[in-house]
Amino acid sequence: MKQELAVDLHVHTTASDGSDTPEEIVRKAMDIGLEAVAITDHDTTDGITAAISAARGTGFEVIPGIEINTDYDEREVHILGYYVQTSIPEFAKGVRELAKARVKRVAAIVEKLRGVGIQLTLEEVFAVAGTGAVGRLHLAQVLVNHKAVASIREAFQKYLGRGRPGYVPRAKFSPGEAIRLIRTGKGVPVLAHPGTIGTDEVIWSLLPFGLQGLEVYHPQHTEHQVRHYLKIAARLGLIITGGSDYHRPGYHAALGEVTVPYQAVSLLRKAAD
Repeated sequence: MKQELAVDLHVHTTASDGSDTPEEIVRKAMDIGLEAVAITDHDTTDGITAAISAARGTGFEVIPGIEINTDYDEREVHILGYYVQTSIPEFAKGVRELAKARVKRVAAIVEKLRGVGIQLTLEEVFAVAGTGAVGRLHLAQVLVNHKAVASIREAFQKYLGRGRPGYVPRAKFSPGEAIRLIRTGKGVPVLAHPGTIGTDEVIWSLLPFGLQGLEVYHPQHTEHQVRHYLKIAARLGLIITGGSDYHRPGYHAALGEVTVPYQAVSLLRKAAD
């Protein structure tokens, strides 16, 4: 599959919880022969400008994007936005509010963890996050550093996942609100990794809000799920996207491990225009 597919539309950088800078992502993507990559950091667009600058003059394409984390009926739902225009004031304001909500949530998680005997500080989490949008993955790394857990996966399973001692619900922000925000930024909203949500009902519920695409190809999707979502996308006229969801080595997939044809970029651009 990887030979004929050349675009990775789901990539994270140090602007959120990735381990590679936007410049490193561009260089690595070009080195492995990708034609384009979408920068889709969690609740922030801060990595886009640096990635575009790194690709300037090379012929390599960077698609400006975002991944907004939301909740739907006690389930976590992520909405990807492509070709967002970060200069639109109302969109930029909405993204800043998402960042503020992230800080409040992480502070609350730190307090809950301290309540069960894990003495970490908010400053430690910010040190791991650097300039990126702070989140639970950074908290997980601090737990590993404290030797409270052996791995990031264990951190989520034992402390940070839903129902665990350190879990704090995110600020109420629905998938529909995320779609509205992306459309405010003239972007194209796509439902991320639907196979991880646990119900397909969310797909139909988001159509009235303006959902335009479905992430069919994802490292957590089985072959059966890929076929299933291909049929749904065709039935509903949704753009088919996909990507590695690359964050860092050993987490999800490697950069470019899951890709889609360049045609997906053309369809997203047309939808944005």
